[in-house]
Amino acid sequence: MPSDPKVALSAPVSDEVRKTTCYMCACRCGIDVHLKGGKIRYIEGNRDHPVNRGVLCAKGSAGIMQHYAPARLSAPLKRVGPRGSGQFQEISWDEALETASRWLGALRRSDPKKLAFFTGRDQSQSLTGFWAQQFGTPNYAAHGGFCSVNMAAAGIMTIGGAFWEFGSPDWERTKLFIMFGVAEDHDSNPLKIGISKLKKRGARFVSVNPVRTGYSAVADNWIGIRPGTDGLLILSIVHLLMKAHKIDVDYLIRYSNAPWLVIDAPDDADYGLFARDDEGKPLIFDGVTEQVVPTGTKGSRPALSGRHPLPDGRHAVPSFQLLAEKYLDPKYAPEAVAEKTGVSAETIRGLAAEIARVAFDEAITVDQPWTDIHGERHESFIGRPVSFHAMRGISAHSNGFQTARALHMLQVLIGAVDCPGGFRFEPPYPKPVEAHPTPHGRAEHFGSNKPLSGPHLGFPRGPEDLLIDVDGNPARIDKAFSWDAPFAAHGLMHMVIANAHAGDPYPVDLLFLYMANMAWNSSMNTAGVIKMLEDKDPTTGEYRIPKIIYSDAYASEMVAYADLVLPDTTYLERHDCISLLDRPISEPDAVQDAIRWPVVEPDRDVRPFQSVLIDLGVRLNLPGFVGHRGRALYKDYADYIVRHERRPGIGPLAGFRGTAGERAGRGAANPDQLQRYIENGSFFSAHIPLEAQFFKHANKAYQEFAVRMGFFDQPQPVTFQLYQESLQKFRLSAEGKREPRAPGTHRKRILDAFHPLPEWYPPLEESMVDGKAYPLHAVTQRPAAMYHSWGSMNAWLRQIHTKNVLYVPGQVCDELGLADGDWAEVISHHGRIRVEVARTEAANRNTLWTWNAIGKREGAWGLDRDAPEARKGFLLNHLIHELLPPKGDGMRWSNSDPVTGQAAWYDLRVRIEKIARAETSEPRFAAVAQPGRPRERPQELRYGEEWAE
Repeated sequence: MPSDPKVALSAPVSDEVRKTTCYMCACRCGIDVHLKGGKIRYIEGNRDHPVNRGVLCAKGSAGIMQHYAPARLSAPLKRVGPRGSGQFQEISWDEALETASRWLGALRRSDPKKLAFFTGRDQSQSLTGFWAQQFGTPNYAAHGGFCSVNMAAAGIMTIGGAFWEFGSPDWERTKLFIMFGVAEDHDSNPLKIGISKLKKRGARFVSVNPVRTGYSAVADNWIGIRPGTDGLLILSIVHLLMKAHKIDVDYLIRYSNAPWLVIDAPDDADYGLFARDDEGKPLIFDGVTEQVVPTGTKGSRPALSGRHPLPDGRHAVPSFQLLAEKYLDPKYAPEAVAEKTGVSAETIRGLAAEIARVAFDEAITVDQPWTDIHGERHESFIGRPVSFHAMRGISAHSNGFQTARALHMLQVLIGAVDCPGGFRFEPPYPKPVEAHPTPHGRAEHFGSNKPLSGPHLGFPRGPEDLLIDVDGNPARIDKAFSWDAPFAAHGLMHMVIANAHAGDPYPVDLLFLYMANMAWNSSMNTAGVIKMLEDKDPTTGEYRIPKIIYSDAYASEMVAYADLVLPDTTYLERHDCISLLDRPISEPDAVQDAIRWPVVEPDRDVRPFQSVLIDLGVRLNLPGFVGHRGRALYKDYADYIVRHERRPGIGPLAGFRGTAGERAGRGAANPDQLQRYIENGSFFSAHIPLEAQFFKHANKAYQEFAVRMGFFDQPQPVTFQLYQESLQKFRLSAEGKREPRAPGTHRKRILDAFHPLPEWYPPLEESMVDGKAYPLHAVTQRPAAMYHSWGSMNAWLRQIHTKNVLYVPGQVCDELGLADGDWAEVISHHGRIRVEVARTEAANRNTLWTWNAIGKREGAWGLDRDAPEARKGFLLNHLIHELLPPKGDGMRWSNSDPVTGQAAWYDLRVRIEKIARAETSEPRFAAVAQPGRPRERPQELRYGEEWAE
């Protein structure tokens, strides 16, 4: 029966609702933006959106205060005082763009590599990377190098995908969920939704994290591991599973390189590489014919052990035999690793037993016939309902790459990758390494007015793909894809300013940054970086980094160090593209992408950075932005989103393609595409057929679906690479057996870190400092209510966190006589800070921790100068150096993972000393002036009332 009409309890909050995509963290949730009189009144979750289903966190709801923040920039700015003073003059956009194009044009004509273009938290890297490629500089990357490149590189190189934006747990079916090192600011709504599903079903949730907050606080079991030892714990679990024969042998033979033969000829240049036939196919030993045959030979039964003769007279062994010999070593037994990890042998044994029990005793079946890539028909999908998730907690260590590989290896050994109940890929992943480009930007390719021959970022197949000159010197300012960090798939943004200041490997003339707060919380050694930005050449009197262009929507600490500021819009005033070419929002069962669009128009003299970049591309006559007659190809970013194509029929958005908007994935440009997205809630979703939803790496139906959607032009199945041949190629170069040979200065680092099977080694800073002088670990994590620097200038979110304290384990408090509200100095090998402390019983006994990005520099972000964020907030960054301690060999290595260059934020070792009560945290810096003209006080929102001043 029809229900009675609902009685209105209050006046409508809005007269219009516009649906777009949130930008208050990296979840990319759907939101309903309520407007009244053309002004934003309220933001809530879009209940039809596939990412959040209406759920919205405090950050998303507070987007209204982000939009109306007093910290918003108002107009283009030209520096008129010393760097760091915040003294600027407002200028017109004509002058700003003429200045920027003049500076950029001079470099493009003379030496494009003198431009270093790096972007921070933007979500338009397919555009920014394309622009830099057309400009011709090798020096481009985004923030991943100090965020999560270990996760991405290790995952893609091992299984063809990774955690976070590449896949997710099968929340509907998993029975055991194990999370490593995840703070609550990333992927928060999908994780909260998923964990709530686990709780309702009675599934078990285990959290491995030095700190018990957020997700860890609601876990059934919390394992308070010592920072930097996750890899050792994982390999101990592998040891136990191997000893108990609790591995999925059939899965390994079908989907991994476990049976591939590895050449056993220690004196040869191909020692440790895979034996291959004349067509390059890896070889296996067939137990039926007892012959060496290529992989995929019909009717073969690959062996996983034995030493077998090769056609050339040498011998080889299956990679699985090397794996078994390595991890059955008693050094991985729980009793041998317990002290190092801080996890008891009993706990390690219990966790391994639970993984084995759930994976093999509680296996599940989805009754759906499917065909694999070899043409074999299967009647159902078999699932191992154990799933894992991990993020920066294991990534931000100098051993994080191998730790992440170890976790993926564990998943493969139990057969839990892309099966029902396990970790599941999200389109367009999985992709084999062969589907990714190699990096481009060799020094010999530099040329004036010429684009690079391909994209900057990619995956080397071996030392021959490094971006180095004939003398072995890096081609890039951050030394990515050099001997320093060969697999730096996201670049080393944290090293750009230090290297540019030192002129190592060469100086740059122009640093161009977008949304990268490198003068504060996005840099190690913050005080040192500030000095580098201010430093001048004593002989010329010019700044060592001559010019800096910066774009941001807000008056961050970095703005004060720019020579030219290009003010961006807020996320509610511009078009954005959450693209399959970049960082999509897909789910395991569906292909999804989304847009943002201007739900309100700017009330200031600001422009969307993406459109500004396209404008600069036209002014510089960059290929891809102008036609053969020099006319602009795109009028703005919205036009680019609709009409740009990377390959015929493949553009930034997958939905509503074709002239009538009837096609998905591939299709002609549709002039009404953005309007179709807006009408659909600003997202697009295409369901994956059931027979294609699992085992995507080897599923014929999925591979054909991926080709139809345009992910590939031909099927790209993935064979899981437990044994990583490309790492062994670098070891051969370090041993002098393979060209190009690694320089002598780099050989030991390569031999120590580039093991073809996952290896644990102590974090580099930990092994280089005196453990007695610095006995404690110190780590940070993001609170749920903040996302990087943004949140702590948001009027609503500031009510949750206006300062941060250092949380000290109870055992340490008792030893030092510390209590809540006391003050202490924290000292590292690099520096010291003064902080307020609080006791905690929810942390590893040797680990201090705090919330990150709360502390602010006085005068920044539109905050009052006496704001608690500036007086009592602090950063651990002041204790972390971008370089490792000297070893006496004349070398200062970057404080990074030697494989990928991932910034090792969490390797920090410290001591703590109680001091007299204080009023402010230290260090403190001179206040920066608010840039531009004084802003009026922001309008105040009052629920149920009209706008009031």
